[in-house]
Amino acid sequence: MAADNFEQQAHQRLPQSAYDYFAGGADDELTLADNVAAWRRLRLRPRILRDVSTVTTSTTVLGTPVSLPALVAPTAYQQLAHDDGERATAQGAAAAGTIMIASTLSTVSLEDIATAAPGAARWFQLYVHSDRGWTAELVSRAAAAGYQALVFTVDVPVLGLRRRDERSQFQLPPGMVIANIGAPPPEADGSALRAYAQGNLDPGITFTDIEWLRGVCDLPVLVKGVLRADDARACVDVGARGIIVSNHGGRQLDTAVATAAALPEIADAVGHDAEVLVDGGIRRGTDVVKALALGARAVLVGRPVIWGLANGGSCGVRSVLETLRDEFTRALALCGARAVSEVTADLLAR
Repeated sequence: MAADNFEQQAHQRLPQSAYDYFAGGADDELTLADNVAAWRRLRLRPRILRDVSTVTTSTTVLGTPVSLPALVAPTAYQQLAHDDGERATAQGAAAAGTIMIASTLSTVSLEDIATAAPGAARWFQLYVHSDRGWTAELVSRAAAAGYQALVFTVDVPVLGLRRRDERSQFQLPPGMVIANIGAPPPEADGSALRAYAQGNLDPGITFTDIEWLRGVCDLPVLVKGVLRADDARACVDVGARGIIVSNHGGRQLDTAVATAAALPEIADAVGHDAEVLVDGGIRRGTDVVKALALGARAVLVGRPVIWGLANGGSCGVRSVLETLRDEFTRALALCGARAVSEVTADLLAR
């Protein structure tokens, strides 16, 4: 099933406010749309007469084996999509052989996510809160629960204006909470998420907080929300092991550059000193080929996974990821590449 079909079915299943929360972007949603369009504008230059009788999609990300170079992006409040929420996503990602990145703002605790898919690879996405003691405790919990990396999200000094959420006065339903905190977002006029961000997230984070996190625990730190080469280089210089090129799915600064456009200069600036990943608008296996050709080690997939979750819980998540892997396998073969390592810049038309 194609990604747009997953979304259509999810839209039919979900309450409008939940669908809008997952689907929406900031302001006029120009970056939201451009993320998808930027991958589609790129064109491939396939090689011919290569033996592609055997094609493998497996690779590693920060040394962890994955069945394809696509990880599950962190997404908050997943019980809005399915009663099992993040538990089901963890199980689906494990079944597909890839890494789930669990959000700080999960509706299932980080410990329960780990228990749902024992032995599976998993990372933890972190918002640094104004209460640094609580943040350090959260990081310690993630390490104790077997999470293998921290994904430090840095593009939310303030929350972008998500007009769909403001119109719907988005709130979590009664009984649903931010499980890592044990409480729902505060009630507010407009979006409860905006109220939570204003009251808890630290707008004063700087590059020194990467060093602080490295001192809190031994987990490798990836920095998510980077769109500039100079910022990427500065993150690596203070110890980041990975850079995630991201504009928060078009949910923060509208008219920000699409991630496909930002990726090449960041990959060049980082070189071999850290691994570069990218999210935003990845919908097809050909998009994954293009991202790798532009210098990414792997991609993160967010909304399509949520649509799969809404349609079928863990099986729906697995189906989305396996569909993407099938498309990626076919795209590799048609490009004359037998493996991820054979995806090089010359496959892109310039």
